[in-house]
Amino acid sequence: MTQFRKTILRLCIFLFFPVPVFSQSTFLPQGNKFEHFLDRMEILLQTNPNLNITTDKPMSRKLAVETAQLSDSLHRFYPYDYFYRLSKIDQYNLRSLLMNNIEWVHGNTDSFNSKKPFLNTFYRHKANFVEVNQKDFFLAVDPAIQETQSYQSYNSERVFLNSKGLALRGMIANKLGFSAYLTDNQERGPDYFQDRVTASGYDAVPGAGYYKSFKRTAFDYFDNRASIYFNLAKYFDFQFGYDKNFIGNGYRSLFLSDYAAPYLFLKFNTRIWKLNYQNIYMELISQHNLGDYQYPKKYAVVHHLSLNAAKWLNVGLYENVVFSRADHFDFSYLNPVIFLVSAQQQNGSPDKTTVGLDFKANIGHATQLYGQLVINEFVLHQVLHYADGWWGNKQGLQLGLKYIDAFNIKNLDFQLETNIVRPFTYSHDDTVANFSHYNQPLAHPLGANFDELIVIGRYQPAPKWNIEGKLIYYKQGLDSNASVNFGSNIFKNYTTRSAGDFGYKIGSGLDAYCLYLSGLVSYELKENLFIDASAVYRNYRLHDANNSLNATATFTIGIRMNMFRRQYDY
Repeated sequence: MTQFRKTILRLCIFLFFPVPVFSQSTFLPQGNKFEHFLDRMEILLQTNPNLNITTDKPMSRKLAVETAQLSDSLHRFYPYDYFYRLSKIDQYNLRSLLMNNIEWVHGNTDSFNSKKPFLNTFYRHKANFVEVNQKDFFLAVDPAIQETQSYQSYNSERVFLNSKGLALRGMIANKLGFSAYLTDNQERGPDYFQDRVTASGYDAVPGAGYYKSFKRTAFDYFDNRASIYFNLAKYFDFQFGYDKNFIGNGYRSLFLSDYAAPYLFLKFNTRIWKLNYQNIYMELISQHNLGDYQYPKKYAVVHHLSLNAAKWLNVGLYENVVFSRADHFDFSYLNPVIFLVSAQQQNGSPDKTTVGLDFKANIGHATQLYGQLVINEFVLHQVLHYADGWWGNKQGLQLGLKYIDAFNIKNLDFQLETNIVRPFTYSHDDTVANFSHYNQPLAHPLGANFDELIVIGRYQPAPKWNIEGKLIYYKQGLDSNASVNFGSNIFKNYTTRSAGDFGYKIGSGLDAYCLYLSGLVSYELKENLFIDASAVYRNYRLHDANNSLNATATFTIGIRMNMFRRQYDY
């Protein structure tokens, strides 16, 4: 057990046991089917404080149920008010959300019972394979399965994903919550996914990490996550686990995304008045080569303070620091108060600190504007002379728009988002303290030195049908070889930059352009069992001496149960 784990264990014992413990909810899993529905409810209700303040994800099941029941109440109390009039499809999604979080539903749940439980034991309720719901104990266990088969143009090898495992959650005496997601996976993704896994300096399956070879060109890996949860004095939530987190309101996040592999962390969340304050203490894996040995550790602390500044407006402050010690945690960073710059200065400033601002505004019960500004270094003189391209202008910007029930068509929704990140933003003056984990970026999948446009359309024409179209276009400046550094590769030491101190702009280096188009049709055969059919066209062009072009089309059909859909949209 590392020093970090010992420290966290002692801290848990100190915090949890001397004081009364209250009921604690588990969280909705990554990529759950209710994410978009809750987005819709947030925009539709416009001034709901619980939804407006949930910039930090995942969301607790308890809070999701409270929000759903509020939405249902408003619909019943104001049946003629347009803004609270849920469509039949929204009512179906609301009922499904309650069914899948039955431990927090107050009132009669008989409508969630199966007509014919299998062997009178399994699927007694429609959403859970095995469920125990007694006075002091709740447990739900479900199979987690995903099987896909794909055809990719210009690729004679079979493209596939084979995942199987289980998902479980529970509570003990309304005081301790626990959850786990355990899967074994065999995967051969599209060509560009394969290249990313085996690229020099990466050696990791995106989103998972460690792998072994399978059938020569495929990968065999586990995706295992688990957490325990406590709640103290009504306002304080704690999670100790091995999982992922996401901070933001967009499709991407420039603060902290769920792209990288799971990691060990302790999370404190304080919710009081109009404030939500979250601290995450993380143990990460430094850059390494794949093999069977003890991988080097590094650590990070993330703070995010969110405020409902108006009934329709939420603003936030963000900060993180990444640091490495000889396999022990630096106690000065246990300080829970934002900002950490003072602690960093006391340590002689060896570590990487990033700060940021974010906002979201719900307008007219149909639109949401959102954004993030991330700043790794800020010198006013150089920002004012932005055209000079000083390498230390390390900033990123996200702006987005969500528009629901477009053109007065119920459940037709659009999302428009742009992300711009300057060179060197997530890198550091060594190869350790960059903002990464297990050879993968912790924020945007592209790293840095890019601008990106995302357009997503979603339509639910009937309760069990979902249609989605997605367009992603980005331009990125790459390095022509290993000795060149124009700031896109966050794993490279920024002191090795190739053009001195000035002349860096977004796209500096070897120009790379990518157009990604996808379409999805999904049908929910039974609760949490989906049949998916999708098509992807990806056109990737390097503006080099050969003006190389890589255009592929991929057609996929699959079935999944209690799992998020695997995507390769980068």
